[in-house]
Amino acid sequence: MTAEDLLEIEAIKQLKSRYFRLMDTKQWSAWAELFTEDFYGIYTGDHPDIEFHGRDDIVSKNREILAEHPTVHHGHNPDITVTSANTAEGVWAMMDYVGIPGATFQGYGHYHDEYRKENGQWRISRTRLSRIRVDALNHS
Repeated sequence: MTAEDLLEIEAIKQLKSRYFRLMDTKQWSAWAELFTEDFYGIYTGDHPDIEFHGRDDIVSKNREILAEHPTVHHGHNPDITVTSANTAEGVWAMMDYVGIPGATFQGYGHYHDEYRKENGQWRISRTRLSRIRVDALNHS
């Protein structure tokens, strides 16, 4: 691993940190900038699969579902590999709290991400969130 790889890995860590923070603070325009236009994502677990086809799709669906509800997302233990000058892959352990009245839950699992560098900026091009546990909570 080179010093340049370490700089790229740090930039990707900051990208993912912004992903969590901007979603939880509902800064949708800034959040959209974190994804490639051709983004693809799928969330799996103890719930029906949720798929996203494109940057506009992930932003609009999350804005619609989460805009009025509190969320807390944490990513831990990043395992990032730079695969070329403009691509990288990463796995993050995750925990989230989603406070939708009547459907509040806390989830645990892993993000499996692919990143692409566009115009000098890392962006998320693909993600698979695999929730391995979802706990329904009785409060809203």
